[in-house]
Amino acid sequence: MKDNPNPMQKAHAAPRCTATSKRSGLPCKNPAVKGWSVCRMHGAGGGHGPGKANPAYKHGMRTKEAQEMRKDINELTRMSRVLGKLVDDGGQSA
Repeated sequence: MKDNPNPMQKAHAAPRCTATSKRSGLPCKNPAVKGWSVCRMHGAGGGHGPGKANPAYKHGMRTKEAQEMRKDINELTRMSRVLGKLVDDGGQSA
């Protein structure tokens, strides 16, 4: 005789998806994919890797490295403008 007469007991006992619905705000009730905290409809195991391996990769202008570099350049530009104003004023306004 079987230990468990209900073959769906494992499915019912599976951990549930942690995502919430945008429309109702209620949690998703689907079972989570093994090794993930979300179900297959909410992105478990999906998507591509970052960088050139991603099929949507075009030119690299929007990569994290490029964005950080632009932030650094903008900060240096701001600092040089402040220093330029101090030099033009002779340092008297500071």
